[in-house]
Amino acid sequence: MSNKQVEHDTQKPKLAHELHQELPVDHPDAFFRMLHKVIRCAICVLALCMVAVILWGVGDVMYIIYERLMQPPYFLLDVNDIFYTFGGFMAVLIAVEIFINIRMYLGSNVFPVKLVVATALMAIARKVIILDFDTLTPLYLIGIAATTLALGITYWLLGKAPNDDYDH
Repeated sequence: MSNKQVEHDTQKPKLAHELHQELPVDHPDAFFRMLHKVIRCAICVLALCMVAVILWGVGDVMYIIYERLMQPPYFLLDVNDIFYTFGGFMAVLIAVEIFINIRMYLGSNVFPVKLVVATALMAIARKVIILDFDTLTPLYLIGIAATTLALGITYWLLGKAPNDDYDH
């Protein structure tokens, strides 16, 4: 193969189905194109369901706050009430992050690895916030710590990666 041919092959534009895309809508095989469209529609349904979960979660957080404030002593929250409310807030924020994952996946056809790891970090943070240390076993606490450390290191490594594909 001559240098001129190698140079020509590297300059040839790639077709959309040859790029890093999990569900390309222009796949050369008609059967797979149809399946990809069906899966994309299913993902849209999941996005709608996630919006419903977010709205339901916001309503739930509002109800929790109202319920806690209307119990004697009125308009006062103790530490447990605050942590319970924080848990609700974090659950809604995690649902928002999952929705963003779905939206980015549909918009770019690239799996947003860094965002998924960030969402997992948020979920483990929620777990830590609502932990009941009176009923915890040491092994469970070590497991939570190991998971948090592993996710933190993974997120850090993804941030250090020179390839921008992980930021989607």
